[in-house]
Amino acid sequence: MTDPVSRLQLRHFRLIGAVAEHGQLSVAADHLAMTQPAASRTLAETERLIGAPLFERHAKGMRPTPVGEVMARHARLLLGGLDQAEAELGAFRAGRSGTVRVGAVTGAAVGFVVPAIRALKREANNPAVRVEVAPSVDLMDSLLNGDLDFVLSRVPRGVEVGRLEVLHGRVEHLALLARSGHPLLRETGLQLKDLAGCAWIAQKQGMPIREAIEQRHVIAGIDPPQDVIESSSLLMTLAYLHGSDAISPVAREVSDLLVGTGSGGVAELPMTERITLSPYHLIRQKRMPISPLAGRLLELVLERLTA
Repeated sequence: MTDPVSRLQLRHFRLIGAVAEHGQLSVAADHLAMTQPAASRTLAETERLIGAPLFERHAKGMRPTPVGEVMARHARLLLGGLDQAEAELGAFRAGRSGTVRVGAVTGAAVGFVVPAIRALKREANNPAVRVEVAPSVDLMDSLLNGDLDFVLSRVPRGVEVGRLEVLHGRVEHLALLARSGHPLLRETGLQLKDLAGCAWIAQKQGMPIREAIEQRHVIAGIDPPQDVIESSSLLMTLAYLHGSDAISPVAREVSDLLVGTGSGGVAELPMTERITLSPYHLIRQKRMPISPLAGRLLELVLERLTA
């Protein structure tokens, strides 16, 4: 018996992916430059070939059925692979050695991805490198959708860990930054209790850095920060620190970069307590091929993580 999936053509997968992404057949049709009747016929043909409905219709559009979820995930991987093949081919035609797409949380990007890219640039002929710096939830989505070759990320709850190859982990430490000239910089041996009443700018609740700060306050028997501006943008954080007496928690690698170069106009508070985050890991997707260039960058990152 012929496998029903093998009878699908690229146009079927493109429509599945577009409907899953946009949630409406009309929008998916516009995205694919199809008429809505043609999209309806193609979707009906796809469901007939699969032998099951792929989407449920509701008042606000369409959502995947359980079968549709499976097909949408594989459509994203297939189409992402085609996009990557096109990008690699374009890179070779332009005389470059290939393409690589990597994602990382901020501290890992500064501490390990940047030095590895510098080393890669010394080895390869004008490589095309794309770096996505984002929270772990977004990075993991991009990895599993085939948009990234590998990531330095935490594994969020609910992720199918069986799809992941975890290569190495690294514990992350925090530093607390304030503007140069902040009154607290005149003190020594600061503890969290000495920061009571300070304004903060930090990630939103539930994010690793914010959780680590709040947990350390609880362990110390003091109330977590109440006056908090929420932002994951480093540029926003620096701008806010410059014009206020707020403080901000950042990864140690970020603090070393900003304070060490003197380019951020900030300084590190002299804390006696070490604040540690849950570890992030070097992760790739199992059974997902990556380009030789991506494989080499992964090796360079791994060398630095294990050094």
